Amino acid sequence: MSTDSTATAALEWHEWHERRAAAVTAPYGPLSLVATHWLADHPEGRVPGLPGVWREAGDEVTLTAAADDGLTADGQPLTGEIALTADSGPFEDSRIAAGPRRLVVLRREGLWAVRDFDPGSAARRAFRSVEATPYDGRWTLPGRFRPYDTGRTVRVENADGRERGLGLGGEIVFTADGAEHTLQVAVEPDGSLWAVFADATSGRSSYRFRFLRPGAPAADGTVTVDFNRALLPPCAFADHFICPFPPPGNTLPIAVPTGERTVRTD
Repeated sequence: MSTDSTATAALEWHEWHERRAAAVTAPYGPLSLVATHWLADHPEGRVPGLPGVWREAGDEVTLTAAADDGLTADGQPLTGEIALTADSGPFEDSRIAAGPRRLVVLRREGLWAVRDFDPGSAARRAFRSVEATPYDGRWTLPGRFRPYDTGRTVRVENADGRERGLGLGGEIVFTADGAEHTLQVAVEPDGSLWAVFADATSGRSSYRFRFLRPGAPAADGTVTVDFNRALLPPCAFADHFICPFPPPGNTLPIAVPTGERTVRTD
């Protein structure tokens, strides 16, 4: 890579890092998640810390609220019962709010949960920065995507201690430290890829695992594997996310000393 190209890539990385910091510290960014409540754990509908009565109802959740619960739905005071489905947009756009808090409906493997996002969370107040290694062009690597004939689902432990399915659509192959390596990846709806991986720095100089999100492969399967943009998972910022751990085979035997590494707090 030429000197000019390296300088451009470093500038683009810096801008990306600044955008990441802004997203993390936003009022309803990952630092503001204070709880994830699984409704199956509260069949009577009363969830500690949440106003209203929340019940699973097949393919939806019903929420019953009184005026003194102080809930709003779509920006209007909520009294009576409303049927809800999983929120799919930005957290701040969730239908249900309790003052400044946003109550986000979530579904995983047929189970319903409500996430509680509070801009005044202790984690958001204590946060100082995302520690990340400055751009290093040696870790922007050419790779190749090899799709599976059919999608696969593997069971992996999640950050909340429960085991869930992780869908995988193929693997990326790349060379680092003089050896060939592979990472199993999911294929997102827009064609981009997503890997959950660990390496020899995990749990030492970096968080115990990280995410990597390469762009969509070219028609011939080539793809850029840029470890400078390795991401801390949401559970690095708040304990209440349910991030999947790396699937078998996604722990690299090498140190990847680039990308986001840890969260700095007071």
